[in-house]
Amino acid sequence: MAGIKIIRDISAIGGADIFGTAMSAVFWFYLASQIEPSSYGEIGWFLGIAGLFSGIALFGTANTLTVYAAKKIQIQSTLNFISLTASVILSFIVIVLFPSFYTIDVGIILIAYVINTLAIGDLLGRKQYANYSKYTLVQKGLTLGLGFSFFYFFGYESIIFALAISYVLHFKRIFSIFKEMKINFNLIKPRIGFIGNNYFMSMLTIASGQVDKIVVAPLLGFAILGNYSLAVQVIGVMLILPSVFQKYLLPQESTGVKNRKPKIIVIVFSVFVTIFGILVGPILINEFFPKFTEAVDAIRIMSVIVIPTTISLVLESEFLGNEKSRVVLIGTAILITSLIIGMIILGSLMGIEGIAYSLVIAHTAKLGFYLIAKKFSAHIL
Repeated sequence: MAGIKIIRDISAIGGADIFGTAMSAVFWFYLASQIEPSSYGEIGWFLGIAGLFSGIALFGTANTLTVYAAKKIQIQSTLNFISLTASVILSFIVIVLFPSFYTIDVGIILIAYVINTLAIGDLLGRKQYANYSKYTLVQKGLTLGLGFSFFYFFGYESIIFALAISYVLHFKRIFSIFKEMKINFNLIKPRIGFIGNNYFMSMLTIASGQVDKIVVAPLLGFAILGNYSLAVQVIGVMLILPSVFQKYLLPQESTGVKNRKPKIIVIVFSVFVTIFGILVGPILINEFFPKFTEAVDAIRIMSVIVIPTTISLVLESEFLGNEKSRVVLIGTAILITSLIIGMIILGSLMGIEGIAYSLVIAHTAKLGFYLIAKKFSAHIL
C-alpha cells in the first residue's frame, strides 16, 4: 500500500509537471520557430532580470515554506507578507533601472514569480498534490493560450505581460492563506538560521539559473543568447522527472520518510536521458529550428548536466529535509561562482560552446561538494 501511495503522489506532481512543461515547451519552441534568435534572446534577457530580482524578494523561499508547512508551523502568512512587500519595492526599482518597452511588464512578472513560488511552497508542504497539479496545469495552459493570443494580436513584445497574467490563480491562493492565518513575526526569530540559510541559498540558486542569460547578452549578443536559451529549454524538458521527484521528496524527507529505491531509479533514468540528449537533441534542432544553428553543439555539451543535477537534487532534499541548509548554501555558492568565472573566461574564448562547458563544470563542482559534505557531514554541517 505504501508503494501505491508513493506512485500516486509522485504521479499527481509528475503528471502536472510533465504536461505543464510540455505545454510551456510547445509555446517556447513554436515561438523560436517564428522569430529571430536575437528577439528570442531579448525576451530571455528580460525574463532573466525579472527572475533574478524575484530571487532577492523571496525571503519566504519554496523550500522554507514546504518544510514548515509539512511540520504544520503556521508561518506562511508572515513569510508571504515580507516577500510580497519586497517584490513590490523591487518591481519599482526594475522599472527605474531598466527603462525600455518591456519595463512595466518585467515589473509585473517579477511579482508574479514571487507569488507563484509562495503558493507552490505552501501546496507541496501540505502535501496537497492534487491541488498542486491543478495550479500547475492552469498556469501552463494559460501560458499556451495567452502566449499564442498575445503573440498574434500584439506581437512578440507582449509575451512577458501574457506570462505574468498566467499566474492569476496563484494570487487567489495567497489571498486565502492570509485569511487562514495571521501574520506573526515572533515565528521568525527562533527559525531565522534555517530561514536565512534557505533565503541566501534560494537567491543563489535563482541567480545561477538567470545569471547565464544576463551575462551572455553583453558578452556575446542577443543572437547567441537566443540560441543558448533554446538549448536551456531543451535541457529543462530533460530535467522534468528529477524536478518532479524533488518536489515529492522534500516534504517526505522533512517528516522522516526515506525513499531509497525511487532515488536509484531516477538517477539511472537520468543517464539514459543524457545519452538521448547527446545523440538526438542536435538532430531535432537541425530539423525544426534551422535558424538556431549555434544551439546544436550547446545541447550536445549541456545534456551532460542532467546526471549531476539529478543527484544534486536528491542530496539537497536530504539536507533540507533535516533543516541543514548550510551545505546547500555553500554548494549553490560554488555553482554560481564557477558558472560566472567559467562563462566569462570560456565564453570569451569559445563562444556558446564555452558557455555550455562552463555550465557542466559548475554543476559537477556543486555535486562534488555535496558528496564530500555527505561523507563528512559531522564536520561541515
